[in-house]
Amino acid sequence: MGTRVSYPVEVKMKAIEMRLAKVPVKEVMEKLSIRNKTQLKRWMHWYRNGEIHRLHQPVGKQYTFGKGPEYGSETAKLQAENRYLKQQIEVFKKVRGIGKEVVPKVVIQLVEELKNVMPVGEICRHLGVGRSSYYCWRKNADQITQKEIRDQQIGDMCKQHKFRYGYRKISALYTGVCVKTVQRAMQKYGWQCRVKVKKRKRTGQPAYVAPNLLERDFSASSPLEKLVTDITYLPFGQSMMYLSSILDVFNGEIVAQTIGFKQDTDFVLDTLNQLPDLPEGCILHSDQGSVYTSYAYQKAVKKKGITMSMSRKGTPADNSPIETFHSTLKSETFYLDNIYRTTNACVIQIVEEYITYYNNIRIQTKLNSQSPIQYRQLAA
Repeated sequence: MGTRVSYPVEVKMKAIEMRLAKVPVKEVMEKLSIRNKTQLKRWMHWYRNGEIHRLHQPVGKQYTFGKGPEYGSETAKLQAENRYLKQQIEVFKKVRGIGKEVVPKVVIQLVEELKNVMPVGEICRHLGVGRSSYYCWRKNADQITQKEIRDQQIGDMCKQHKFRYGYRKISALYTGVCVKTVQRAMQKYGWQCRVKVKKRKRTGQPAYVAPNLLERDFSASSPLEKLVTDITYLPFGQSMMYLSSILDVFNGEIVAQTIGFKQDTDFVLDTLNQLPDLPEGCILHSDQGSVYTSYAYQKAVKKKGITMSMSRKGTPADNSPIETFHSTLKSETFYLDNIYRTTNACVIQIVEEYITYYNNIRIQTKLNSQSPIQYRQLAA
């Protein structure tokens, strides 16, 4: 078995400098008395990967797997970590804005800009690209492939429509290419539709306070047996306003309402306190808004002897009677009369007059062509 030779750090660095200067391997080995060209390749590999510390390790010394390099001092360790983080920041500053897949032309441009301040292998590692892939791309940089021509045509089509179309519409216009190919090209270059922003689910557990006792059963045998409540926006005045209302499922009557400038707990408590005396077992249904899940509101509901019911998050259909009323109110007043900007006093007057009209005059087919109050009085 041959004797292992230990080379000083200075020799290793000199060999690396000579190779970076394009000095042939054979000449480097002869000049520095290096026995095996494999060692020289290994040193170059460490240098390109930013593992300069490995040049200081003793012969045959292998770092424990998972523990990383050993440093002479804590200062040296912090300096190495700081250098690594700076390199990452520098790379991602330049690569920011491209799609999910790294584009060869962008990689070549980045490496050319950064190769004077950090090794090529380190840049490729930050980008998640193999060093051999980079050299292959650079070698064929002047050759325009059919794939690049196709991608450019897809890009021109996206720009032509000002990024209003998603990959399905673009693929319908760009015939002869499958939908997935168009999708990959658009993701690669960041050409996706920019009209509708993706809605992301909020993390964490929902504020579960009460079960859904109503379960979309909007039938009632007597008044005030089942109530539904919600808040809607009134963006028609000088400032944003809100309407909190409570509807009786039995006849669709609005039994309580409040108009305010702030949707806080006091706002919904004011609506709740307008309710008349309620029969035993009355159910009040709402969504899981913060005002309805608040301690003060839940306490007030229990004090009135009401059983609380709540929808799951993201299911407005569970509260459809009150949602429909709010939609009807806006459609038959502000939208019908083309009122999109007026005074706050005018908004309050329109809403209050409509609720009076809705309860007393406006007939509903499901109530045998009677108004809510007429239906309730006849039922009594």
